[in-house]
Amino acid sequence: MSEQLTIGELASRTGVATSALRYWEELGLLPEPARVSGQRRYPPSAVKLVGVVLMLRGVGFTLREVKGFVAARSPDSEGWRELYRSKLTELEQRIAQAQVARTAIAHGLACPHEDILECSNFVSGVDALLTGCSLEEAHEKVHSQ
Repeated sequence: MSEQLTIGELASRTGVATSALRYWEELGLLPEPARVSGQRRYPPSAVKLVGVVLMLRGVGFTLREVKGFVAARSPDSEGWRELYRSKLTELEQRIAQAQVARTAIAHGLACPHEDILECSNFVSGVDALLTGCSLEEAHEKVHSQ
């Protein structure tokens, strides 16, 4: 029989708290381990699986999405690629939003007014947002005048 890991050993090898490992097991991200005298015993392959979860979480996947990835990784499935495509689209949208926010904040910092609420550009931008414009549209509207 190959080496089996206790939950503490798995936690030690991966840097993931035992409570998180139990939760991931509950969610179905980790297969239910064998039990020896009531203690969880994981196969050595669980270390790599925890690493996969950590990597996917690190690039922005939610635990629900990670579960979908784990379920969709059969050799004849394009499921994981679709999850990756969807996440890439989401990240591109978030990056675009962050760039707009960065520009707006940089312009705010360059404002010569002591109180930004006295700045006509800021007030015009707020008004544009209140009429339903996106932040990007409001910024364009203010700076195209």
